[in-house]
Amino acid sequence: MRRPDFNRRVAVTGLGVLSPIGNDIDTVWRNLVEGNSGLDRITRFDPSAYEAQVAGELKDFDPGEYMDFKAARRTDRNVVMGVGAAKQALADSGLEVTPDNRDDIGVIFGSGGGGPQLLMDNKGAWDRKGARSVSPFFIANMLVDTASGQIAIETGIRGPNMCVVTACSTGTHNIGEAAEGIRRGDFFAAVTGATESPLHEMVHIGFTNMRGMGMPRPGEPLQTVSRPFDKTRDGFVLGEGAGAMILEDLEHAKARGAKVYAEVVGYGSAADAWDLIQPVEKGDGVRRAMQMALDRHGVKPHEIDLINPHGTSTPLGDLREAQAIWAVFGDHTPNIAISATKSLTGHLMGAAGAFEGVATVLSVHNQCVPATLNYRDVDPEIELNVIHGRSQPMDIRYALSDNIGLGGHNGAVIFKRYEGD
Repeated sequence: MRRPDFNRRVAVTGLGVLSPIGNDIDTVWRNLVEGNSGLDRITRFDPSAYEAQVAGELKDFDPGEYMDFKAARRTDRNVVMGVGAAKQALADSGLEVTPDNRDDIGVIFGSGGGGPQLLMDNKGAWDRKGARSVSPFFIANMLVDTASGQIAIETGIRGPNMCVVTACSTGTHNIGEAAEGIRRGDFFAAVTGATESPLHEMVHIGFTNMRGMGMPRPGEPLQTVSRPFDKTRDGFVLGEGAGAMILEDLEHAKARGAKVYAEVVGYGSAADAWDLIQPVEKGDGVRRAMQMALDRHGVKPHEIDLINPHGTSTPLGDLREAQAIWAVFGDHTPNIAISATKSLTGHLMGAAGAFEGVATVLSVHNQCVPATLNYRDVDPEIELNVIHGRSQPMDIRYALSDNIGLGGHNGAVIFKRYEGD
């Protein structure tokens, strides 16, 4: 049993991703830097009956690349995506899972909603053919924790295995909890992140009826639908994807000669206790989460160089988040680069924080801030330093990624440039 030592440093040693802008790290980073949108007209179902017709879908996704074909067929799409991102991250890290270490590696991997596609497919089979047509495998393969369990099965990892579920902040909370597990000594490394595949027609209808979906600018391309912090923003766009990281005790990573992308140096979590949908006044919940992330490991507000925000492009959500940023960072706020990557991918729901965490780590590692797409009209109520037009090289030492989930769940993680000892 490893002894608690809250001074352990936590390194990011591997990354994996499946997203609307690419199915590997190199492609994703290139598209982030070049500003290539992954949004387009929905193809997973016919959206003609609905006003909102745009989404961020995976392209060229082959489940057989990541799992046995038969196993992939009977599980939900989000599970295969999570396994794929996790396997990418493990390969990238060079961390070998062996009989000697597999009990000391964790899987902390989430999903906001589990498998709606598998559920609805089995409901359809029942309606058409009766009860005997319902798969005996569907329950085990559609749960929110199925991806974390399947990752363990695929990799042989036998340490702590759990799925933190906090709606749209799921990815952030899984990364933060995995980092804290390493600091406590629960395990020396963890596969962490989140996955989500919400592009089912019923989910689309639900969000449409909630009046949360955005529309492209009149007369402009479909890709202008997601406009974080822009004065004309009018709602979010659904996306699907998965993001994974290998977090590792820094001393262990150094001993095996691993590359280090960045360090995790802060984590905070807080509730709105206000409303299931609307954010609390002045974004107080996410404010406290960001402040906790700073305070927990002694990072000063003026040290933050970059924020990858939740930035969904909803009128009230973006305003409340901006108010929270101003409340935490005060006069330093105009100096912080804002890179809102949902402008390229849409909202990956439970996987949003995982993908955006990966994007933030890549920004720190490559010392470059991807531009926010579709930002044109400044909202005088917000006035953040939204990087737009083109990506910018930048000296980034500390970067923060925050997310806000339905139900009033807020999370923030801080990454630091790795500078050795």
